[in-house]
Amino acid sequence: MNKTILLDDKQLRISVDRLACQLTENHNDFKDTVLVGLQPRGKELCDIIVNILKDNHDVSNISYGYLDITFFRDDFRRNEDVLLPNSTDFKLLVEDKQVVFIDDVLYTGRTIRAALTAIETFGRPKSIELLVLVDRRYSRELPIQPDYKGIQVDVYDNQKVNVCWDDNKLGNYIYIENE
Repeated sequence: MNKTILLDDKQLRISVDRLACQLTENHNDFKDTVLVGLQPRGKELCDIIVNILKDNHDVSNISYGYLDITFFRDDFRRNEDVLLPNSTDFKLLVEDKQVVFIDDVLYTGRTIRAALTAIETFGRPKSIELLVLVDRRYSRELPIQPDYKGIQVDVYDNQKVNVCWDDNKLGNYIYIENE
């Protein structure tokens, strides 16, 4: 398989720092804001952003959790494979709060549509924003656009955009892979 690196470790860190700065500009002390990492791949990005906000921006009380949207997907019963849910760590009410969904790659928009349905289980938010690390802008099937994005890429349908969070400290990166 052929890999093309879009962002290396240093560029990725700069992008995530910039996203955290933008959140700080719009949400100040995060008193009425809830960050929601969409399972499975938005969880890691959510954790990184929360740590940046705490360590670099002195935001102490951040409400955040991880939302599993498996059973809210429109293809839930259409796949031959059995979908296995992720654990949901979300014990927060979102009633009248500003919610920020966090995910790694925005592709067709179907994950976000499922998240919009799933979040209703926890209350009615005042507003919902979307933060993504990668926006595949010409691949959308639904009219969903990010409020915050790290990078925007144009790729063919037979290509996959992957975010690699390296636990071995060899470096994080984003790459395109030809299928």
